[in-house]
Amino acid sequence: MSEAPEHHLEAARREALAELRRRGVEPFAYRYDRTHSAADALAAYAPDGEESVRVAGRLVALRGHGKTMFAHLEDASGRIQLYFRRDELGDDRYEMVRLLHVGDLVGVDGKVFMTRTGEITVRAADVTLLAKAVRPLPIGKSDAEGRQHGGLVDHETRYRQRYADLAVHPEVREVFRLRARTVSYLRRFLDERGFLEVETPVLQPIYGGAMARPFTTHHLALDRQLYLRIATELYLKRCIVGGLERVYEIGKDFRNEGLDRSHNPEFTMLELYQAFADYEDMMALTEEMVEGVVRTLCGDARIERFGTALDFARPWRRATYRELVHRHAGLDLADTDDAALHAAVSAVSAGGTDPAGMSRPKLVDEVFKQYVEPALEQPTFVVDFPIELSPLAKPKRGDPTLAERFEFFVLGRELANAFSELNDPDDQRRRLEVQSAARAAGDQEAQVMDEDYVLALEYGLPPTGGIGLGIDRLVMLLAEQPSIRDVILFPQLRSEG
Repeated sequence: MSEAPEHHLEAARREALAELRRRGVEPFAYRYDRTHSAADALAAYAPDGEESVRVAGRLVALRGHGKTMFAHLEDASGRIQLYFRRDELGDDRYEMVRLLHVGDLVGVDGKVFMTRTGEITVRAADVTLLAKAVRPLPIGKSDAEGRQHGGLVDHETRYRQRYADLAVHPEVREVFRLRARTVSYLRRFLDERGFLEVETPVLQPIYGGAMARPFTTHHLALDRQLYLRIATELYLKRCIVGGLERVYEIGKDFRNEGLDRSHNPEFTMLELYQAFADYEDMMALTEEMVEGVVRTLCGDARIERFGTALDFARPWRRATYRELVHRHAGLDLADTDDAALHAAVSAVSAGGTDPAGMSRPKLVDEVFKQYVEPALEQPTFVVDFPIELSPLAKPKRGDPTLAERFEFFVLGRELANAFSELNDPDDQRRRLEVQSAARAAGDQEAQVMDEDYVLALEYGLPPTGGIGLGIDRLVMLLAEQPSIRDVILFPQLRSEG
């Protein structure tokens, strides 16, 4: 059986590497004094003179014509053409250029001019090899209409080899630049409003703050089981107890759950808490913050994503949990028994979710997910959740069967969750005891008792509003990416094979 073509290509590159070393060329440099990016070099062109520049980047095209060669160099700012001539570089330097391949990283010192075909180009006076690519990058080719053919197209490979994905797809690099600008905006927004950024433990002796299964680990020195946090909530509210009246954290949470287009076991959340506020204040803050990030990064509050025109201009639609379930599932939660909920879930699960053995809160939640969430396209606050779904939220004023809680939805996907935070320690203890009983009955996502958190509440938590905002899902929306894996640099994947 013959070797795969890529093995021959790699062998040729390694032969060139050996030849470069034989010629005394160091193929892996320590540094390079770059004076211009590719974009700066393009801007430096002047018809009446030739600006000297030193550019550095990756070769993405290379073609020879006897005693001359052309190439395209790409860096973070864009691309620029390079022109090599034997009589300008000299025989030794030109022969080194002939040993280069697409994918190699080079530095080029020269002057900017325009070719007869009208392309701004750097005429190389000197070339430095910065890193030899001994493996060919899967760079595709563009046709006359700009369509890409070949190259790195398999999504699984792109996620596993994100370094190659980034190297050959400028549009992927733009997604992660957008992500960075999103996080910067959120941080700046909160800092300007007096919020303090804090850091809370990732390894926790007791996990809490969400309905989820944790990842577990063992600390050898302490000889105790620890958990990767599923939320930052309970530690951030401890900070509020301690007098840090406005706090936030942007960080990783970890939940031992399945993978799909909107779930990754490791994800990034913004959680913030504000003393002397409630969920109405949190709705106003969420509207202002998200509308601001959309306007700043997209240029307008009205954008089109995934074929739908979305309007983030305030105020957003508000609808209660109960009215939405009644409208879309035809169920009045005040009068619906467990059998009717079970039948409603069974009717739409189509062999997916099995409602057998689900508790009533789980059935209610599943009805909402199946019937209501897909209908929530425009920015919408779903308010006033059933109290049994909200063990950390205060009861609604005037109706203790409900919780002062909202979730923020766009295009059928939850982006944020917020409460008027429960600050009655005795009520909190009772609710955590209910959760513990549900856990003992087999609900592995029920919350566990946290005696230290209840102790903190006994010292006095002021009235507090809190928000958890999913950074990954927000970036999916802004960057119009269909999967959470497209906005996480290195997502979790199943083992190969």
